[in-house]
Amino acid sequence: MMNEGRPFDEAGEPRAAEHTGVLLGRIRAGDARAREALFARYLPILRRWAHQRLPRRARDLSDTDDLVQVTLVRAFRRIETFEHRGEGAFLAYLRHILVNVIRDELRRADVRPVREGLDDSLPSRTPSPVEEVMGRERLERFERALETLSPEHREAVILRIEFGFSHQQVAEAIGKPTANAARMTVSRALLELARTMNA
Repeated sequence: MMNEGRPFDEAGEPRAAEHTGVLLGRIRAGDARAREALFARYLPILRRWAHQRLPRRARDLSDTDDLVQVTLVRAFRRIETFEHRGEGAFLAYLRHILVNVIRDELRRADVRPVREGLDDSLPSRTPSPVEEVMGRERLERFERALETLSPEHREAVILRIEFGFSHQQVAEAIGKPTANAARMTVSRALLELARTMNA
């Protein structure tokens, strides 16, 4: 039987709601299982986010999974220098790296030469799903406002709004004891975000 006060089960595996900071500490101590757990925790989140943010024109030219892999490799390469400042900090760090990877990919897509005799099957220059809904300008305002939130509030908003996590999933990801506690955190974060966007 597991002791609820301990962050690991008897096999030394991370519990579902184990804080990112604990996993980072274990990674720095050389624990490969903690690295795998952190990778598994953020891989689906980053995949979904990258797919939503990568414009359609670039999706066929690069695999979303490749961009996420590059992001995680860059993050884990510098894991020793990452300063964990709360539960949302690592997601913000990953998201920042992913944004840069996507920007790099878009630059490469923009400089690729156009060949003669192109067919209609090439990707169009239509916006990504998020861009379609929010519009480019509003998306940029949203991104700037999101950066002003505390790491915990930022992560809660990203998980709930951008990734569609349930309140229970948000609670587990940010270390809240219940779905209701996560709901309150999301509500406060959205109010703060709205105030900033409307200022």
